[in-house]
Amino acid sequence: MKTGFNGFVFCLLFAAVLIFASGRVAQPAETDAKDEGVVLTQAPLDPVPAARRASGMPWPDCGAGSRIVMLEPGPTTRVLTEGFHSACDPDVSFDGQRMLFSARETPSDDWNIYEMELGDGGVRRITRDLGNCRHPVYQGSHYTIVADEPWYQITFVSDRAGELEEHAPVRSTSLYSCRLDGTDVRRLTFNPSSDMGPTVLPDGRLLFSSRQRSGLEWGPEGRVGLFASQTDGIDYAVFSADEGRRVKLMPCVTPDRLVVFVESDEQTWDGAGNLATVSLRRNLHSYRPITDDGDGLFTFPSPLRDGAVLASRKPGDGSGTYGIVRVDTHSGEVEAVFDDPDRHDIQARIVAPRPEPDGRSSVVTADNPNGIFYGLDVYESDLGEGGWISRGTPVRLRVLEGIPRFEGEREAPSPGIPPLLQRRILGVVPVEEDGSFNVEVPANIPIQLQLVDDDGLALRSCSWIWVRNRETRGCIGCHEDGERTPDNRFVKALAKPSIPLTLPREKRRTVDFRRDVKPILDARCGSAACHQGPDATMALGGSPSTDGNPRYDRDYTALLEGFTVDEPAGAWVHPGQARTSPLIWRLYGRNTSRPWDEVGDGVPKTVTTHPQSPPLTADEKQTLAEWIDLGALWDGVSGKSDPAARDENRGGAR
Repeated sequence: MKTGFNGFVFCLLFAAVLIFASGRVAQPAETDAKDEGVVLTQAPLDPVPAARRASGMPWPDCGAGSRIVMLEPGPTTRVLTEGFHSACDPDVSFDGQRMLFSARETPSDDWNIYEMELGDGGVRRITRDLGNCRHPVYQGSHYTIVADEPWYQITFVSDRAGELEEHAPVRSTSLYSCRLDGTDVRRLTFNPSSDMGPTVLPDGRLLFSSRQRSGLEWGPEGRVGLFASQTDGIDYAVFSADEGRRVKLMPCVTPDRLVVFVESDEQTWDGAGNLATVSLRRNLHSYRPITDDGDGLFTFPSPLRDGAVLASRKPGDGSGTYGIVRVDTHSGEVEAVFDDPDRHDIQARIVAPRPEPDGRSSVVTADNPNGIFYGLDVYESDLGEGGWISRGTPVRLRVLEGIPRFEGEREAPSPGIPPLLQRRILGVVPVEEDGSFNVEVPANIPIQLQLVDDDGLALRSCSWIWVRNRETRGCIGCHEDGERTPDNRFVKALAKPSIPLTLPREKRRTVDFRRDVKPILDARCGSAACHQGPDATMALGGSPSTDGNPRYDRDYTALLEGFTVDEPAGAWVHPGQARTSPLIWRLYGRNTSRPWDEVGDGVPKTVTTHPQSPPLTADEKQTLAEWIDLGALWDGVSGKSDPAARDENRGGAR
């Protein structure tokens, strides 16, 4: 096939291949330059299914009939995946001789991972019965202290766990790993929203896109940032999230140590957007856009040896097809390389040797079901002097467990108006005078840390994190600058044993409206003298819902009055943030918001409670505060909604 190809640029591209090979670290078998080329995915121009738009994974099926081809001098394309119904996601091995890819043999199959010998076209299957497996990448060598010798693994994305996204009833995806023969399958990430699009950094760590939605501050779909972890899932940490646009996808690493990715303000069905970059040297403080809206829509960058990237591009108005372009990461200059007008050309990868990343070791072991979180100094933050709590302020640490929703649940809980994940309280522990803490928690579950004040109100909350089996994981402060070096001192919490927060599921406490809050309102607030009658600022009293939604009673809808997922702050309750909720101000008799909160102008510093309102006890006020901080949900959840039978799919440390 010879379609829309710039021959001069192709010659430059093949020159880049030769330069790439000349700087390799691992010496491959001798190959002739004429045998090297580019592999890419060609997807048909089919309509976009609604399910694909809702999915968190860009190009979740690449369209029925997608295929991987070799782009060769001439130019011609040669189909590599004959015999497969659909194939995509190529990743070329470090020696340039083999290729991982995702494929379906028939339309009804799940996606699986395969490996192809590029010399003779031989194919072998790697994954089996692991759900839909996509976006495979080669890891560097892997080893443990008890292993006889290192081995090689791959990382891939799968929906095996059967969990649903926090924002929509579609399957979420997590990162998994296995050996090249398909054995030793391990789940690596436990984010209740999707992790996707992994690549491998030069130091051997994994870099990938991760949807963050522990709260509603980024809107109903949350944000998608770049996060990194070790190859066994430990040390999960932000890599680039707050700078630039809200959605960051498809990272790759260039030889001059730049991470190039696609960014956009809204996640589209194909993940398209502008190209931007951060440096490996200072990934949290080096954001720089490469292209702007006038340059078109881009997807799937991949590195060339000279520091440029191959990417797919189509016009900014969304018309036309994706074609392959070369993008200069410094000047932003874009050159057309290849475009088949009858198909989308995406996921271009150079077929040439490349440096092998560093090997990684692992301490993860199945014989320990728990891990440890510690903090050095919660008084350290990114808010600057005077913007955060002063040193010595009494605070405690509240540790929450997130309860993912599962596909096919017969008795799925009804979350309520704010569509947030169910939570259970693992425990509340004191923070040492020097700001340190040290807790032991169950491994392989989503966890949220909340720093709470003397009133039990959350001051700040982290996004979903986790520990792997036997992992010991620490942080410097509370939302501190991740590039900061901690003070050189031994903190008090680490001189003591970790506080265990490992109660069985059925004993972990929940707070919901129907069971915990409603009785308080009925006893204290629903009287004729308090919140009934024409002069009541908020009508309560337990009558049926008046908003047409039979799931909730009037009290619940009254407290959440005005709430929408686009404006997640009701008139009385701000789900996930009790301290800024006017209901809490009235219960505590003062404005409990903090200087770092955006509560608007003209907010009173003191609040008058109803003159005839019977005072709530400290425990009752604490219940309402916890209810809001945990998401202001209508229904709680019992241990039965997360049975131990699901542990196999949740991953463990097998």
